[in-house]
Amino acid sequence: MKNTFKIISIIFSLALTTPTIAAEKLEKLVLSGPFAGVSNPLIHMVHTKALADIAKKVEFKAWNNPDQLKLMALGKGTFTADFIAMPSNVAANLYNRGVELKLMNISIWGILWMVSRDDNLKTLADFKGKEIVMPFRADMPDIIFEQIVKAEGLDPKKDFKLRYTPSPLDAMQLLIMRRVDHALLAEPAISMALHKTKSFPINIIAPDLYRSVDIQKEWGRVFKKPAKIPQAGMTAMKSVLDKPQVLKRFQEEYIKSAKWCQENPEEAGKIVAATIDLLTPEAVANSLKWTVMEVKNGKQSQAELEYFYQKLMDNTPALVGNKLPDDNFYYQ
Repeated sequence: MKNTFKIISIIFSLALTTPTIAAEKLEKLVLSGPFAGVSNPLIHMVHTKALADIAKKVEFKAWNNPDQLKLMALGKGTFTADFIAMPSNVAANLYNRGVELKLMNISIWGILWMVSRDDNLKTLADFKGKEIVMPFRADMPDIIFEQIVKAEGLDPKKDFKLRYTPSPLDAMQLLIMRRVDHALLAEPAISMALHKTKSFPINIIAPDLYRSVDIQKEWGRVFKKPAKIPQAGMTAMKSVLDKPQVLKRFQEEYIKSAKWCQENPEEAGKIVAATIDLLTPEAVANSLKWTVMEVKNGKQSQAELEYFYQKLMDNTPALVGNKLPDDNFYYQ
């Protein structure tokens, strides 16, 4: 009799709790990011239906440039998102301007390189006097370049001929078509450029390009720090901040997908390229082999981020919103 009563109690309990769980499942969850490594786990999560337990529909939408990202985060873009991949300084800037968000993690610690036709240039100082093409003025590549060369006693505006482009793909095309000889690029644009110049007939137009200076190693050398920079990660937006289970499940699956992508670059390349037409499976796979990807939650990244933010504030405080974010910015 006692066992029968226990079974009935369990069934009754399940009957009460199951509808509640179903009611809490979101109708739709939108994940957004750029055409870069930070978005690879997002695309894999959608592909594998990793968040099906918390949302009826999960989709990935790409943002194409920093202006579109900022409008989207402010709720003024053509679409909104619940989780957005963005440069670490942009996350701090938006938070300090009053945008309700939380830094879930930093995952990209090494993605920037100089690409050059001259294989003899070993430091950024060696590029003094040369024209360098760079995507997006005042975006992460530009910011880090400026910090390093200033620390070396150089003026980024006077000692270099910086040429900005609207996107990484535009910078890559200028390099491939031999209209410039040097560029500061992020993966996967680097792998795209190197892959394309090895294929006929483009290699006749663009002689061999070289993966030149590792920007992360330059940072470490100049500032006497480890050769990694907290460049980009994931933010949770206002729509999900009051849903701790959604935040928890997102973080769990992002970590799993990031690990899977790093361990299965060829398969990841196929999945990502199927979502983003501009990328090729080979370039994505190669870029993963060169990307320093380690998912650390916001709180775990705080010390390294505050060092980075302070460096930015020493020169251009507006890049992070004129102050260090408070502790509520960091997800734990």
